[in-house]
Amino acid sequence: MASNNMDIEMTSHSPTAGIESHHPTSVESLETTHDLQSFSLPPTDGGKDAWLCLLACFMLEALIWGFPACYGIFQEYYSTHDFAGQPNLAVVGACAMGIMYINLVAMFALLKYYPRLRAWATPVGLVIVCLALGLGSFSTSVPHLILTQGVIYSIGGSFAWTPILFYLEEWWIRHRGFAYGATIAGFGLSGAILPLILQWLLDSYGFRTTLRVCALVFVALNFPILFFFKPRIPLSQASHARGFDMSFWKCSNFAILQSANVLQSLGYFLPALYLPTFARSLGASHIQSTVTIILLNGATFVGNLCMGTAVDKYEVTTCILVAAMGSTSGVFLLWGLSTSLPLLYIFCLVYGAFAGCFSSSWSAIMRDTKMKKRGADSGMMFACLSAGKGLGNVCSGPLSEALLQVGSWKAGMAYGSGYGAVIVFTGVTALLGGWGFGAKRLGWL
Repeated sequence: MASNNMDIEMTSHSPTAGIESHHPTSVESLETTHDLQSFSLPPTDGGKDAWLCLLACFMLEALIWGFPACYGIFQEYYSTHDFAGQPNLAVVGACAMGIMYINLVAMFALLKYYPRLRAWATPVGLVIVCLALGLGSFSTSVPHLILTQGVIYSIGGSFAWTPILFYLEEWWIRHRGFAYGATIAGFGLSGAILPLILQWLLDSYGFRTTLRVCALVFVALNFPILFFFKPRIPLSQASHARGFDMSFWKCSNFAILQSANVLQSLGYFLPALYLPTFARSLGASHIQSTVTIILLNGATFVGNLCMGTAVDKYEVTTCILVAAMGSTSGVFLLWGLSTSLPLLYIFCLVYGAFAGCFSSSWSAIMRDTKMKKRGADSGMMFACLSAGKGLGNVCSGPLSEALLQVGSWKAGMAYGSGYGAVIVFTGVTALLGGWGFGAKRLGWL
């Protein structure tokens, strides 16, 4: 675990803290300077303002990322109703999540160079998200869905979410891993609540009304919390170095763990896409198939909180290895052997808890990389890790379509159900996601 002094030093170099100068200083030094000028900053790692900002980050994560996390519910409905028989339905969800992950690099750079846009990014991004859902309700073909519910949604979502990278770094220093883990946990919590609501809306009113209702909910739930979503250091009190140090790409620590991140992401999203339809093949009802997504995302909520806390205390490659072994075992021994819903539900809990928490390790990857490349930009590191996950997500859509074309294997249980190739690919990529532990033992990190 990095010491508190190291955490403070990291923040002084962090571009996302918004306090850089040509001679970096610590947050505490800045506070002393401002105190002398009759200006005081609220405390970090606690206090009303820090917790309210974290709550706002949690809520933004919950709705912006939680909605596309439930795309499996939409895919099952589309494939049996309005868009039955049309190909590339999986691409819609892959675009919504994958492009949003990838977009964070460009959005971070934009808000870094133009810091005054940060205050406007979230409300404008949320408007674009609502527009995407509204336009999606008029779709008559899968390409329309890809453009609206996929591409336009991802652009608005990434623009609305990116200020979190700046604000968390300012408000949380010593417990930054916990703060990132708590934020990302919003993804899992909403993903556990939304499926039942979406399933009921789709069954009762169809996808057009459902998307319009979702657009209104975004307005009702997200805009009020913007009052608490604010920087710790006002723009007028901070200098704004508008470049960023990309030297972290020359650090083996970052490069190796980024490669593991991409490999894990190639298969990570596949269960969320196909678990509802797989459950239906076992005889599940609509509600029973929806439970798979609820359990998966609910366990992700718990896993992210645990991972965020763990990486503040333990070596990050060890934490990632535990997550990789847990998710790999779950895929091969639980999903692969599933012939009934109870065993499938257990898989959802195990996979959600272990595979869903990888993103909460990113704060520790950033911390350890900055120990070797002190001037590296931690916000851009997070954005690049996000882009790596997004690359795997975008590829997983068409890749999964190809894996399903393999057909049924001459094997028992779920391996012979037509999803055998998907199951094996998911398990292998989950295992490869932990290869950073071996690299650490070989002295490559």
